[in-house]
Amino acid sequence: MTGPQPGGVALAPQSPSTAGAPTPTRPPSAARRPAGPAPRPAPPVPLPPWTPSPGVRQVTLAAGDGITLSGLLALPRGERPRATVLALHGAGTSAAYFDGQAHPGTSLLTLAADLGYAVLALDRPGYGLSAARLPQGLPVAEQAATVRAALRGHAALHDTGAGVLVLAHSFGGKVALRMAADDRGDPSDPVLLGLDVSGCGERYARPLAELTGPAGGVRWSGHWGPLRLYPPHTFRASARMVSPVPPRELRDAARWPGAFAALAGRVRVPVRFTFAEYEALWHCDAPALARLRAGLRAAPRVSVDRQPGAGHNISLGWAARAYHLRALAFADDCLRR
Repeated sequence: MTGPQPGGVALAPQSPSTAGAPTPTRPPSAARRPAGPAPRPAPPVPLPPWTPSPGVRQVTLAAGDGITLSGLLALPRGERPRATVLALHGAGTSAAYFDGQAHPGTSLLTLAADLGYAVLALDRPGYGLSAARLPQGLPVAEQAATVRAALRGHAALHDTGAGVLVLAHSFGGKVALRMAADDRGDPSDPVLLGLDVSGCGERYARPLAELTGPAGGVRWSGHWGPLRLYPPHTFRASARMVSPVPPRELRDAARWPGAFAALAGRVRVPVRFTFAEYEALWHCDAPALARLRAGLRAAPRVSVDRQPGAGHNISLGWAARAYHLRALAFADDCLRR
């Protein structure tokens, strides 16, 4: 299995190199052993079927043009939701990114529901159930329109509370920003409260050609940061949420710096960005953050946080709960606007 594309989940880092280690001496008995076929390696242990956390259920939503999106839904118990969090994953993963299984504290869905929020985490167009119909995926603009249609269908069936906060990771952040830029306040849509975006900026730290390898694979050197940032079994659990990246998504990733410049000025809701301490995909130094804020000139508020003790995939590490709590605090702030 190859790693996912920029903005998604990578497989476990390789173990340290053994280059330079002394070569063990072959015992005499081994020298006299008859030649024969090498023993076959043991087959890989299959991963158990993925199941959502308690209180989280799988859903499907019609999104127009014969497209059905799959996803996960968590609702607060016995009360009207304060608002709804629409969660959009990065490239190469799925809605399960927001329901981490390596440790209960990593799940956004269970935490937010406990705090009175509904959470709808969607498999973006080209992922999950829609992958068969959209094997090439969709460009960012069409993804934004399709997700909006699915959200409208969800709102027709469920109380969304005071509105919707879009919480998006990496490539999902591009879709979220496009949704906000295209928002016209249609009364048939839930009120857009704001955007909480992690692992997405306006300029890549390196050319994408340096990040992508043969056949669309990715060179993930240093992408996760230190292994101590993650609960045990994170990489095994994460393998169950890895998905192929649709080709159109890869092409749009290369165009993002120009696309951001064109759409950012139309975003008119509060935006919060979070960059991990060990973020390796995006420029997030002072000049880059100044450009990011300047581009969002119509947004009433643009804040930028750094998440200590985290790599790019913040919602899978020990820092997930702290990040999710800050995101929900931002949602509280948006409700008071």
